[in-house]
Amino acid sequence: MTQYTLDNPDNKTWLNAQRDSLMNFGHAFPSPGGGSYWLGDDGTPWKDRNRETWITCRMTHVYSLAAFVGHPGAEALVDAGLKGLTGELHDDANGGWYAAVTPDGGHIGTKQCYAHAFVLLAASSATLLGRPGAAELLADAQQVFLKRFWDDEIGLSVDTWNEDFTELDPYRGLNANMHSVEAFLAVADVTGDESWRTRAGRIIDHVLGWASDNHWRIPEHFHSDWSLDLECNADKKDDQFKPYGATPGHGIEWARLITQYALSARGLDETRKAELIDAAEHLFRRAVADGWDADGAPGIVYTTDWDGKPVVHDRMHWTLAEAINTSSTLAHVTGKAEYADWYATFLQYADEYVIDHVHGSWFHQLDRENHVIGTVWPGKSDLYHATQSMMIPLADPSLSIAVATARELQR
Repeated sequence: MTQYTLDNPDNKTWLNAQRDSLMNFGHAFPSPGGGSYWLGDDGTPWKDRNRETWITCRMTHVYSLAAFVGHPGAEALVDAGLKGLTGELHDDANGGWYAAVTPDGGHIGTKQCYAHAFVLLAASSATLLGRPGAAELLADAQQVFLKRFWDDEIGLSVDTWNEDFTELDPYRGLNANMHSVEAFLAVADVTGDESWRTRAGRIIDHVLGWASDNHWRIPEHFHSDWSLDLECNADKKDDQFKPYGATPGHGIEWARLITQYALSARGLDETRKAELIDAAEHLFRRAVADGWDADGAPGIVYTTDWDGKPVVHDRMHWTLAEAINTSSTLAHVTGKAEYADWYATFLQYADEYVIDHVHGSWFHQLDRENHVIGTVWPGKSDLYHATQSMMIPLADPSLSIAVATARELQR
């Protein structure tokens, strides 16, 4: 079907329609203080849940993208998110951002690298859009990240501090580093400060060393000295942020970010660029071989063991979104038909199983038989992964999505 065929005019029309539907879905996210409510199945806010910094950042970023494409009311929604990030979610006493605000107005005080990376992403997108206060937020976020989370000696981000930044958790992880890379590339694209892209490259070098030594299955969890912790959460295999084993969706997501870095980093010779793209292909192929249709039904399993056998069979919407992004990126960059074929396969699966054609947005979690469940991801917390997957296939793969969208509109 042509609506699933990469670079077909019908595909562009379909992607844009899905993008607009997603953006229509999330308008009720802002709380009075600006922090994002967790959205329910029909977009109604679940006000009894914490208002998370990472979700607020993602929604601020999404509606920055929405503003660039002319979505009605988007600027006001960006400003609401910025209000939350400069207000109720910001720790004025100790600096940085709380993990969350509770329904009764308290706060979860831990300082998460994951959340702070998304502050960088949201602030960079809103700065590019020119929203009031965004540039100041971005400057603050850069300063905090470099002071608290970036370990310049090793070239990786640490993970979690206590509220006043006096105690650093011994856990080290690659999920936060993956989103650090995404944020660093965005900051470099928006500000022109290439030191952020250089930091992204340092993280990528570590990841590729670990992955290539592990049959292209990326280790996720580490001890404080960055020694491997391959048995982390063996007793809680479906953990929301730190699942046991390999996560095919992360292999896929890393593949796209590595490709973006390879295309954008200054000073890389053609040999190094080719090596990075080849590594991205290895990561994608390994993840899809392990994860897709691994149990007799379509979809990508959440996790596998270190031999590639499924552990948690559930399908998470974000994994599919990243598969759409990366297959389209590799198709454009390499010209290989296999990636365009995967892109069509992933889009058809999304249309048939994951897009909620009744209430809007995407179902966030399916079981191994592709029935909707909510044991890990109830409701529809945010729009970030799904919205980007409807935009990245149409964008310049060397650029962060906000910059790519803004430049396309300037043509």
